[in-house]
Amino acid sequence: MDAALRRAIESDLGRHIVRATRVHGGDVAESYAVDLDDGSRVFAKTHRSAPPEFFTTEATGLAWLRAADAVPVPEVLAVSDDAPNHLVLEWIEEGRPTRATEPDLGVALAVMHRAGAPSFGREDRRTTGSRGLPNEPCATWAEFYAQNRLLPLARLARAVDALPEPTIVALERIAARLVELGVPDEPPARLHGDLWAGNRLVDADGRSWLIDPAAHGGHREFDLAMMRLFGGFGEQCFAAYSDVFPLADGWPERVALHQIAPLVVHAIKFGGGYVAAATNAIMQYD
Repeated sequence: MDAALRRAIESDLGRHIVRATRVHGGDVAESYAVDLDDGSRVFAKTHRSAPPEFFTTEATGLAWLRAADAVPVPEVLAVSDDAPNHLVLEWIEEGRPTRATEPDLGVALAVMHRAGAPSFGREDRRTTGSRGLPNEPCATWAEFYAQNRLLPLARLARAVDALPEPTIVALERIAARLVELGVPDEPPARLHGDLWAGNRLVDADGRSWLIDPAAHGGHREFDLAMMRLFGGFGEQCFAAYSDVFPLADGWPERVALHQIAPLVVHAIKFGGGYVAAATNAIMQYD
């Protein structure tokens, strides 16, 4: 940890740093376990080429999810987008899952989704994710998914030649007919927005914590579809969720529809097999 970052964190926390050790904390950030002079430990990260409002957007999302008082979310202890930019969170001591880990997460996730959102999107209109996707407030899911996800992703994919042109055209056709695809009309849910297994920590007591959100108001099926995209969540989690907050009929047939957006993001970023995966998902609904 360089001296300027150390001084900034010490100033924010009012404590001296005894030790800062690099830890794994994502693809782009430099992350640290930071031991303080009062015997406590915190998590801190910085980003050498962060987009505008990068950490304050994340901090706002974390606080919004935490306010639902459902799934545990680390407390934000300090944040700044000024150089040296940084985000400081409470430390979560990782452990192993217990038999209660998956069902408890399902119940808590249902409670978080039910906490709701003022609209689809974000009231502050801040973009989220590595591609800076818009989060303009929308009255309906179909408007949000078309205007803030599928059409911007079609433009990005075309600009960098990430997908075949027929696939992009099919994606644009889907955006124009989302209301026909059977997604139930529900109020906006409070979504994590990037809920893959790497953004769930299990603590020493077996509790699940959520980190690194792309938080926004959206359709709750999206978080659940994202959880199924890369695995890492047990069927007990989904069953417990359904017991508390049942999904509408036909949910399994809509999973791939919600997965289109993250698959196209991955095709843009990484290419490879994600191109075929995104194409297959898109063609299911064209």
